[in-house]
Amino acid sequence: MSQTVERALRIIELFAERPRALGEIADDLGVHRSTALRLVQTLERGGFARPVDGRYTIGFRMVAIAQHAVEQLDLHPVAHPHLVRLGDRYGHTVHLAQLVDDEIVYVAKVDGRGALRMRSRIGQPVDPHTSGVGKAILAHLDEPARERLLARLTYPRHTDTSITDPARFRAELTRIAERGWAEDDGEFEDFVNCVAVPVRDARGRVVGAVSLTALRALTPLERLREHLPELTATCAAISRDLGWTGEHRS
Repeated sequence: MSQTVERALRIIELFAERPRALGEIADDLGVHRSTALRLVQTLERGGFARPVDGRYTIGFRMVAIAQHAVEQLDLHPVAHPHLVRLGDRYGHTVHLAQLVDDEIVYVAKVDGRGALRMRSRIGQPVDPHTSGVGKAILAHLDEPARERLLARLTYPRHTDTSITDPARFRAELTRIAERGWAEDDGEFEDFVNCVAVPVRDARGRVVGAVSLTALRALTPLERLREHLPELTATCAAISRDLGWTGEHRS
């Protein structure tokens, strides 16, 4: 790599940590202050650096480029290896759902080890009020986005455990937001249950959710809940790969 390019990249890394004085930059690079100044001025002209109170920090063009790159990350390929490991560990069906515009859609599925297969399909929208992934996403959205999605719900009853009352569903979303995970207690198909945890992007926004799904006769809900620590860890790993640092931001 060109020494000049290498030094410029190092300066950007330093700025990403915190604003830096020119002397700090020169010391880190092991160069004279005049050399460091020329590099910083070049970055500044390109919009990759800017002066702040006698120091230098990341320029707005760099921020825009970084944000654009983050928004290009596709959830499915990032999450796939994590989903496969989770499925291999427990043998249950693993679903990944993503918020696409104002719809929650299955974007990945790892089938369980049993002979029976879930009827869910990639590209299939979920019924938010009767699905673990739907509830996990809705409960953790910012209020405007959540209200927009809630306004579209009609709350059809699929089974005896389906939540069909809007007020009761809102209360359920509040409980989910407090504990950090959701479940489907046979609410869409009475012989299937699941637990689900949200996935966040680099801004800390919920963009999807992962669920562990099983036939109730083979794995009741109580046993699925025992896998929540591993499911939560999996979703945290996916979120980190998407750039999340652990801070909740709007």
